[in-house]
Amino acid sequence: MWFSFWRSRDRFSLDELRYLTEQLMKVQIVNDVNKDFVIEALRSIAELITYGDQHDPAFFEFFMEKQVMGVFVRILKVSRTLIVALQLLQTMSIMIQNLRNEHSIYYMFSNEHINNLITYSFDFQNEELLSYYISFLRAISGKLNKNTISLLVKTRDDEVISFPLYVEAIKFAFHEEGMIRIAVRALTLNVYHVGDEAVNRYVASAPHADYFLNLIKFFREQCIRLSGLVLHGTKNRGSELSTSILSAVEEIEDNLYYFSDVISAGIPDVGKLITDSTLKLLIFPSILPSLRKGTEIGVACSLYLICCILRIVKIKDLANTVATALLCHVDTFTPRSEAKLNGYSSGHGFPVECRKANSDGKTQVTIPNLSNSLRSQSEDKLRHDYRGSCALREALLSFIISGDDVEVSGSLSVLATLLQTKELDESMLDAFGILPQRKQHKKLLLQALVGEGSGEEQLFSSENNVAKDEIGSELDGYAQKLKEYYGVSCVWPDVGTSAHLHRSQVLDALVCLFCRSNISAETLWDGGWLLRQLLPYSETEFNSHHLKSLRVSFQNCSDQVLEEAKGTWPDMLIPVLCDEWSKCKRAIEASSPRKDPKSILLPPCNSGSEESFSSESSFTAGERMCEVVKAFVLLHQLHIFSAGSVLPDQPPIQPPINIAENYRAKRAGVDCLSPKPSSELNLVDAVPCRIAFERGKERHFCFLAVSLGTSGWIILAEELPSKSSCGIVRVVAPLAGCNPRIDDKHSRWLHLRIRPSSFPFADSAKYAAGGKFKTKAFIDGRWTLAFRDEGTCKAALSVIMEEIYFQTNEVQRRLQPLLGLETTLAPSSSLLPEAIPLGTLPLNPL
Repeated sequence: MWFSFWRSRDRFSLDELRYLTEQLMKVQIVNDVNKDFVIEALRSIAELITYGDQHDPAFFEFFMEKQVMGVFVRILKVSRTLIVALQLLQTMSIMIQNLRNEHSIYYMFSNEHINNLITYSFDFQNEELLSYYISFLRAISGKLNKNTISLLVKTRDDEVISFPLYVEAIKFAFHEEGMIRIAVRALTLNVYHVGDEAVNRYVASAPHADYFLNLIKFFREQCIRLSGLVLHGTKNRGSELSTSILSAVEEIEDNLYYFSDVISAGIPDVGKLITDSTLKLLIFPSILPSLRKGTEIGVACSLYLICCILRIVKIKDLANTVATALLCHVDTFTPRSEAKLNGYSSGHGFPVECRKANSDGKTQVTIPNLSNSLRSQSEDKLRHDYRGSCALREALLSFIISGDDVEVSGSLSVLATLLQTKELDESMLDAFGILPQRKQHKKLLLQALVGEGSGEEQLFSSENNVAKDEIGSELDGYAQKLKEYYGVSCVWPDVGTSAHLHRSQVLDALVCLFCRSNISAETLWDGGWLLRQLLPYSETEFNSHHLKSLRVSFQNCSDQVLEEAKGTWPDMLIPVLCDEWSKCKRAIEASSPRKDPKSILLPPCNSGSEESFSSESSFTAGERMCEVVKAFVLLHQLHIFSAGSVLPDQPPIQPPINIAENYRAKRAGVDCLSPKPSSELNLVDAVPCRIAFERGKERHFCFLAVSLGTSGWIILAEELPSKSSCGIVRVVAPLAGCNPRIDDKHSRWLHLRIRPSSFPFADSAKYAAGGKFKTKAFIDGRWTLAFRDEGTCKAALSVIMEEIYFQTNEVQRRLQPLLGLETTLAPSSSLLPEAIPLGTLPLNPL
């Protein structure tokens, strides 16, 4: 038999198919002796049937005539080796996937052979076998339509009583292997989207409906696991943890997209079951209560999940139910005995823990906190307007007013998500106080046009709120649903009369946010985006207290920018400011927020190890400068916006001026570009010094410090013997941030810190995504220059300070219109402190 099997035949012929089938029919048992033949025969038959389906119908006619499907099932039953089962499943998958003829597919699914294979007792302890089995089931589901699905189910009185493909597949819906879960979900979606009403009733009936309930329970466990990872991330930072969080987030979002796809299949009972289960098992007991008390899902994770659910699962009832629930009192969802837990007090409208300063180690802008009165005013409103009760909406606002960076960012993301949820009724947005001004005016105009008396009156009123009855009726409808379907009794004040109050609370909270000192600039930008969405073109809703607070914060941040002009990176201050100006304008005028809500889950990134970057490093100073500039730019643009003006594309910066010929840079022959190594320059103001860049290898140079506009350099050059007072540039370092200091014990030694010449945050090739430092190229250097005597060393120090003053003065002059400085910062040399002229010192070797 073995010789005849390997004899030469036309591989793609009907004779070949006939021969292989006859040989398989003779097999009485499959063991180690004949397993190779059986495996090769199965593989070849799959290949031949696929070929025949596309080229010659006689192949499949023979396949049907000989009932080869029955032969396959018999081979499986008499097989004693696992590898044959693997090959058979692979054979069936290949055949089903590649068949194009509808008649062929119809035959494959008839005669119960497919169902017999589906329900066969495979040994799924073998992971490879399970993988092949799931692929087989998925291949079948790919061919389902209203005609073929009827061949795979059993019915009685027009009702489906058995559907092995679906029932066997969902047994593996929660398998630990992600690829298996994905395949099962693809299969179920193929089933749901067929649109067979009898099948739809079957999957939505007990006990099969438990699958959807278990889906939500499984999803809830994933949310709890994510919360644990996030909590761990607040204590331990690292790329591995961030990867784990992102992986968990991806799986959660995949789950939500699956829920959305299932609901979009249009099976009413299934859609309602998923919505109800999500609310009852996850949102009401875990997500919403965590905004006011400790649960197994933390605050950050809950804020993210609210955003994620509303953004992905686009169901009007779900969106409006969640929004209505956010207007409810917190005790609606928690037992009275849990009114105080984990550091939170229910007696007031604000969480205690959110008052702590941000301790995540992130570099933050420092705006002196001058908004206490505004904050106190806002807190009093939130507390007393509800007579001591605290709706979850007020918890979100309390986070914005006094929460940490994560809570602020998460709360802003929730409000932004609600604002952009198209399924949410506009009356719900108005009840929240976040209905955009343009939508308010549009609605009132429509009311006026159709003759509703209140519309025109409200349009020109100072409050600009929609009709009380309309808002109340919308909310009452959803409140009734909460009570009837979920047993949740929402109690709130007359929201219709409070819409304007709610809007003013949101505005108060945002102004408080812009005056805070412990919030990152990135988060402040998110608040700026939300404010522009609410007030796109009008300043009428800013009261005098708002304007005063914004002006005070702007002035204090301006002072910080001036300090940065004296700091480590003055040469980069104007370029960074212009760049951030454009970015901020685009960010707050964009149609959607810049950041994905999942960013609040990631642990803050360290720029580098603590050993590499100390608090005095130039890298840390650069981070601080960027934060200050970002906050300043936002406050400046809000300052312009609050005055009702149009934001310019570029900030008002003074142009550079021509440098006087008596400046050292001009005398040295340094142009507007940085001095290049090996270039020639005049050494009239230079003095000799010694420096060792390697241990035991001291070198002689001529030292020169020059500034040109907003730039400055420390230059070490070698004197040219052939040209008097001329030299070749050998080493160039930035002047700014050098922190010159004469050694305490050696008065001829001058210590300098040498910061990077390029700005790491502007170099995407060296500054990795997520703010992680990729190389050690930006670690500060240390120079020690040795001069011939104490006087020369002091003179060198004086020149450095003098040139730094020139540089700083020019930066401040150019920033004058932007900062609103009252005095002109003239770069005249008469304003300089008395200095020792190095040019008078001889160029003698040490």
